[in-house]
Amino acid sequence: MAYVISIKNASFVFNSGLVLLCSDKETQPESKTMTYKPKSEFLQVMQDRGFLADCTDLEGLDEALIAGVVPGYIGFDATADSLHVGSLIQIMMLRWLQKTGHKPITLMGGGTTKIGDPSGKDESRPQLTTEKINENIAGIRKVFSKYLEFGEGETAAVQPNNAEWLEELNYIDFLRDYGRHFTINRMLSFDSVRLRLDREQPLTFLEFNYMLLQAYDFMELNNRYGCMLQMGGSDQWGNIVNGIDLTRRIKQKSVFGLTTPLLTKADGSKMGKSASGAIWLNEDRLSAYEFWQFWRNTLDADVGKFLKLFTELPLEECERLAALEGSEINEAKIALANAATAMAHGEAAAKAAASTAREVFEKGGVGEDLPTVTLSAADIGDGISVVQLFVKSGLAKSGKDAKRLIKEGGAKMNDAPVQGAGIILSPADFAETIKLSAGKKRHALVKAG
Repeated sequence: MAYVISIKNASFVFNSGLVLLCSDKETQPESKTMTYKPKSEFLQVMQDRGFLADCTDLEGLDEALIAGVVPGYIGFDATADSLHVGSLIQIMMLRWLQKTGHKPITLMGGGTTKIGDPSGKDESRPQLTTEKINENIAGIRKVFSKYLEFGEGETAAVQPNNAEWLEELNYIDFLRDYGRHFTINRMLSFDSVRLRLDREQPLTFLEFNYMLLQAYDFMELNNRYGCMLQMGGSDQWGNIVNGIDLTRRIKQKSVFGLTTPLLTKADGSKMGKSASGAIWLNEDRLSAYEFWQFWRNTLDADVGKFLKLFTELPLEECERLAALEGSEINEAKIALANAATAMAHGEAAAKAAASTAREVFEKGGVGEDLPTVTLSAADIGDGISVVQLFVKSGLAKSGKDAKRLIKEGGAKMNDAPVQGAGIILSPADFAETIKLSAGKKRHALVKAG
């Protein structure tokens, strides 16, 4: 059985464990990814709920999943102290892997973060210190603890750090023992490299080494944990293929790769971003209420897809909700917001966010769970402009943005339109909490400390 995946002008054909690089002009076997009906529960979930883009050997992986516990990993570089919604599709894959009886490995890139994955990037990432990387890893662990069960059992999640082995590598020995298995011709064919070069953006030799290190990660995880599966977004296909090929060449073991579609919203915008910035998964970076609101404001066309990917509601219920039309689609959006927030922040936080939304939108109240900014006496001084107030509350990115919002009639203070950008609020105006609104869906409270 052969499988094919195309990358720009090249395709990788997987046949009897061998990886061949071919041009698009050559005759290729038909991909079986969408037509094959898996028998294992995990792959059934991946296919039915829309997670599955491509797999290097779908039948082989299916057989392995039926035969016993399959350890599978996804790598996460520690570039921030939290992950955001853009990573949630990968986290949900690991969650489903564990729920269907297998072992999730959340690999922290303590070593690779120092290099930076060039995939999808126009420029090199800023260099972080070891101390900052370790702080970020601790913050990211909080995210995973909400979605996965860690411990000592056969299917318990583990979170190794690739700095454990990458920082011990002797570079000369590494190049001699493993570098000879990678050709420049093949590395240049991968999107992570080709797209950067096509845009005439610089790609450093440091970043060029990233795919070798990620391939080595897969082999090392196979040694340490018996890892048989690497998962990731479609933009990671080339890196995953390298790891599979290296493990087969060096260890003579069959391992597998599985990718998800690259996710964008129906309007073409990037998943994980909003008007106010990144939708972080840690509550110290983004309140549970704002997280709930992100899902509540999902575009109508995305509701069905997001219900399947980001909740564990039964498929029949996802399809029922997605079929609602007109104002009834709001029922589906609330169900999505409740379920997604409950997983990330707990049932109590989801209920509180829903209650606050009802108070604010249905009853015109203040809503105690709204994001709150406390200003010091120094912040207020003899008076503070309404423009500064919107910036400090996070409802506007800059003074220019706040002025535009006011001019267009989208800014409200205590539910009344702000009449002009020149308004100054005195310390006496903060005797009670002030409610600010940017449009109909974004609100914040401001009070004096």
